[in-house]
Amino acid sequence: MKERSNINKDPFGGFDDKQASSKPSGRTFSQILQEIVSHLTEIIRSELRLARTEVRQDVTQVLKVSVIFMIGAVFALYALGFMMVAVVYGLGTMMVPWLSALIVGVGAGVVAAIFLQVGLTKIRRASLKPDKTIQSLQENVTWMKKQTR
Repeated sequence: MKERSNINKDPFGGFDDKQASSKPSGRTFSQILQEIVSHLTEIIRSELRLARTEVRQDVTQVLKVSVIFMIGAVFALYALGFMMVAVVYGLGTMMVPWLSALIVGVGAGVVAAIFLQVGLTKIRRASLKPDKTIQSLQENVTWMKKQTR
């Protein structure tokens, strides 16, 4: 059977705080400052790489969506053109052809204005701001302020 006396022993083995604080760390003040500067520059480089990657991903996504949107828009324009020609011909049997073309043109203009407004609203919502990088930089600044106090 194991001894129970091991349970009550000091887990730090009699470690004395006074002994640890009196030992020199082996590094000079200038070495410590050089390490801090080195770490800070690495943090800044990492943040810049993160920002670049994040913006690149956002731009790539917007470009892919834009290509798909443009292809759909071209086909939609052709389809709309043929439908409007059909409506002009249909109305042309009941009224003067120029009036039927004018009615169809005004209707198409109203629909186009609605779609353009919806598109502009969606474009304004798209954010190319590197949110993760900004948050990370703010955390780093907060951390550095705490370290310098």
